[in-house]
Amino acid sequence: SRGLGDVYKRQVHMVKSNRLKEDHRTARSKPIEGQLILEDGSHFNGVKIGSPNMEIGEVCFNTSMTGYQEIITDPSYAGQIINFTFPHIGNVGTNFDDDESRKPFAKGIIINCDISEPSNYRSILNLDAWLKKNNVPGICNIDTRLITNRIRSKGAPKGGIIEGPINNKKTAHCLREIKKWEGLNGIDLAIDVSRKDVKIYKSKSKTNLKVVAVDYGIKENILNCLLDLKLDVILVPAKTSAEKILEYNPNGIFLSNGPGDPKATGKYAIPIIKKLIKKNIPIFGICLGHQLISLALGAKTKKMFQGHRGANHPVKNLETEKVEITSQNHGFEVTEKSIPKDVKITHKSLFDGSIEGIRKGKNIFAVQYHPEASPGPHDSHYLFQEFKKMIKQNA
Repeated sequence: SRGLGDVYKRQVHMVKSNRLKEDHRTARSKPIEGQLILEDGSHFNGVKIGSPNMEIGEVCFNTSMTGYQEIITDPSYAGQIINFTFPHIGNVGTNFDDDESRKPFAKGIIINCDISEPSNYRSILNLDAWLKKNNVPGICNIDTRLITNRIRSKGAPKGGIIEGPINNKKTAHCLREIKKWEGLNGIDLAIDVSRKDVKIYKSKSKTNLKVVAVDYGIKENILNCLLDLKLDVILVPAKTSAEKILEYNPNGIFLSNGPGDPKATGKYAIPIIKKLIKKNIPIFGICLGHQLISLALGAKTKKMFQGHRGANHPVKNLETEKVEITSQNHGFEVTEKSIPKDVKITHKSLFDGSIEGIRKGKNIFAVQYHPEASPGPHDSHYLFQEFKKMIKQNA
């Protein structure tokens, strides 16, 4: 454990002292059957993992090869069942440090291979036990490539995960609940994942610069990136008024990522953002924050056919002509034709040409993707430096 921090040393100690007890606790005496049911009535038999409860959500797919713990704990996955395209999910276990929020908000996971015993010095708990602990259901031994191809050809379906063998009564009940569920279109989920109180994060370096971050479902690593800029961060709930935000005398305002339909969240967020824009304070938005800024500036959003989720999405920076490999997680987009003439498009997806970034004037910019790269590449970290530069020029 030489060179490890205190947290890692504690983890290594726990692994050594509790390994046999943990293995006994997490081992399944025999496989438990489970089903994935889609809204068109099709169902897939597999092995149940995680929590035994039935959950219903929108089935999406993620193409990342690493970072499953960060993905499952990303609040932007609220209301969704994640189909992982990479087959070996769970092979490095779970640990104390990779959670992106206080708890997982995903409705469930679908994986190809059964969960193996973890092989990583940071591992504290087997993924199956971690899923049970966090009340997240899952299913394995599923043809995830087939599910992915269905989503690509037919769009993201509503679906459900249930425990047990094929049972006409149980299956029919799940299918009724799936069809009854309204889906993500028109749903405000940001209010469910946003914190309920104000929290202040002090930078380790003495600074007189501070940012108010509006929490629509902020990821932990975004906070880390803001603190790395030597900025104090005041994290506030999603419905915090513009007047309350301005009472903190912020040098900058950050609008976070989050789940759900931006038009639904925008019912309360857009009036707040419009007031903040008038104050000429630097504003930076990521993902849902990008969509909400765009709506506040007069653009429109729509639900995507299949969404963008993964750590390998190419995006072209139209200002520098460089291509960035990005991490993404969104099911809604800003429509290009709706963007006002005084708003500049700065980034575009090289997959489908969708809008990935905008800028207005000297103080407002936003991107659809995730420059904090957790999981994912680091090509876009420069955006945080750009935010800091904007703040200093405006201070």
